Amino acid sequence: MNNSAIAEHFTLLSRLMDIHGENAFKSKTYSIAAFYIERLEEQLTHIDRDKHGSIKGLGASVASKVAELIDTGHMTALDELMANTPPGIVEMLELKGLGPKKIHIIWKEMGIGSIGELEYACNENRLTRYKGFGAKTQIKILESISFYNQNKGHFLYSQIHEIYPSIQTYLENLFGKGAVWNTGNYYRQLPTLYELEFIVAAPLEGVIKKFQTAYPPELLEQTDHSVLYKLNNGLRLKIYSIQKNIPQFLFETSSSPGFAEAFKKKYYPEDFETIPFSDEAAIFEKVQLPFIPAPLRESVTIIDRAAKNELPQLIEAKDIKGIIHNHSNWSDGLFTIEEMAKALMAKGMEYLVISDHSKSATYANGLTEERILQQQKQIDELNKQLAPFKIFKSIECDILGDGSLDYSNEVLKSFDLVIASIHSNLYMSETKAMERLLRAIENPYTTILGHLTGRLLLSRNGYPIDHKKIIDACVANNVVIEINANPHRLDLDWSWIEYALSRNALLSVNPDAHTIEGFDDVQYGVIASQKGGLTAASNLSSFSLKAFEEFITKRKAAINR
Repeated sequence: MNNSAIAEHFTLLSRLMDIHGENAFKSKTYSIAAFYIERLEEQLTHIDRDKHGSIKGLGASVASKVAELIDTGHMTALDELMANTPPGIVEMLELKGLGPKKIHIIWKEMGIGSIGELEYACNENRLTRYKGFGAKTQIKILESISFYNQNKGHFLYSQIHEIYPSIQTYLENLFGKGAVWNTGNYYRQLPTLYELEFIVAAPLEGVIKKFQTAYPPELLEQTDHSVLYKLNNGLRLKIYSIQKNIPQFLFETSSSPGFAEAFKKKYYPEDFETIPFSDEAAIFEKVQLPFIPAPLRESVTIIDRAAKNELPQLIEAKDIKGIIHNHSNWSDGLFTIEEMAKALMAKGMEYLVISDHSKSATYANGLTEERILQQQKQIDELNKQLAPFKIFKSIECDILGDGSLDYSNEVLKSFDLVIASIHSNLYMSETKAMERLLRAIENPYTTILGHLTGRLLLSRNGYPIDHKKIIDACVANNVVIEINANPHRLDLDWSWIEYALSRNALLSVNPDAHTIEGFDDVQYGVIASQKGGLTAASNLSSFSLKAFEEFITKRKAAINR
């Protein structure tokens, strides 16, 4: 082990000690040791061990750990700290400008355990409530996270969605508008991506030549008919050079393997590759099937539905009539209720549902019973001013550890609707998670079950649950299941929408907005929901104001029976 590697071990030991809040003097000792070891002209492995302790900046304690490293490749003190530190906390050390002492506060005081959770908290403006974390610090952390994520090479659908138009236009300028087709996982609308794929009707040599610019992207791979580049933002861009049978290739690369195989076996058992289709739609037209969009080409069952002319009329962004699940500056949102309402009125929406955090969410300035009364009074006044637009009184009520809700039934019945969500003790067994969720679902005041598994895409797995039992329980108790449209969540996952619809569940695409700009996240919820076959008729936020009021009135009447 060379000096550089030894120094890295001591640097990490020092930083982890600071994260855990251990003795600052000892931590500094190891940091100083790393500094001097890095600058030694001779390798420690070549220096007599008896002399290690007398080297400037080391000492007997450091020398013994150096000997352990050289002999075993490990340092017991460091191994013990690593074992007691969540991987997400260690990963935070990769973020530029975020030191161990701040990570200590993030972990121990804020209860944040991963970079994804940290990014989510920054976007919800939560860090500014802690000493040493002003608005500028929060912005810098977000910038560091963005840079880090770009270099990891995995992206949320929303991140690719923002840059896709510029890449599409660039390729069309190079090869012509009629010679470029998007395909792959973005075309299929998967919630996370690691590469963007295009088909180009041009020879491979011509494709490569077009990318030989003054600042060419990094070439990662080349095959007989494709090239894979890495762009400056870390995204992998795959270009297929295809000059014949393009519709077939587009179909193959934009369908799940199971779907493509079953479809061809049933309708084109022999001649799929030889038929001169004019476009992708012709593949379906020739066998007298309605066109199956790429997002639906996942499950084999959709083929039979198409044959029976039972394809769903997929929900679209224009079908959203009101925005449910939003946070104002009464809790951790950035805007007043009036500002949020007027912004939605300008978008042509019919209603706003304000669902600020409940009292247990102290990190988010959750509402006490007294503040609830004050907020509801303000909403009454605003409704008089803004009619016929309407603001509904709601709360995102924490599901506590035993499954009970954060307020008494007397308080809960003052709301038009209640969104029940888990925000604490997220690392649970399936048994515990199911107990909490089922009890919350059975509470008569729970109207909507929020972000079902608590997942954060690319950073935190959701707690394990039995989806079928939860969906069945929601149907039995007349509880709406949220499809949280925040691009970090997209929870309920699209893969469970088909089952939910088969059970006649009512779902709701909600942005969980903390800013006015956050309203626009409904588009990502819609895109994810399309993969599961969601229709406007089965989506609560597609209800007109009149239908939404009737839904609330009917549900409240059922509680009071």
